[in-house]
Amino acid sequence: QVQLVESGGGLVQPGGSLRLSCAASGSIFRINVMGWYRQAPGKQRELVATITDNNGRDSADSVKGRFSISRDYAKNTVYLQMNSLKPEDTAVYYCYCNYDRNWERRGFDYWGQGTQVTVSS
Repeated sequence: QVQLVESGGGLVQPGGSLRLSCAASGSIFRINVMGWYRQAPGKQRELVATITDNNGRDSADSVKGRFSISRDYAKNTVYLQMNSLKPEDTAVYYCYCNYDRNWERRGFDYWGQGTQVTVSS
């Protein structure tokens, strides 16, 4: 079993900041990718940002320059620092993890439960 424990969501005013964290634990041999996706009401889930095991990063154009992703490899934890938040950033943010259960590189996907981020005055 794998667990992804998310924290840090909440209500913030436009222009404010939040920091999300997600800690992975359980039957994990190696984490290949960790990151965040989000889903706003009536919209499809979309990429926010990801970080690979060799520190490669990817992020949506809409968050470049405002959000930054980082990872504590020793703690299997990923962080998303969100600055200059806009109302359109309002969504449920889901932690994502692609991991291996053993030395075979099969890459299993796992999702967290989601944490609500609301940007509103």
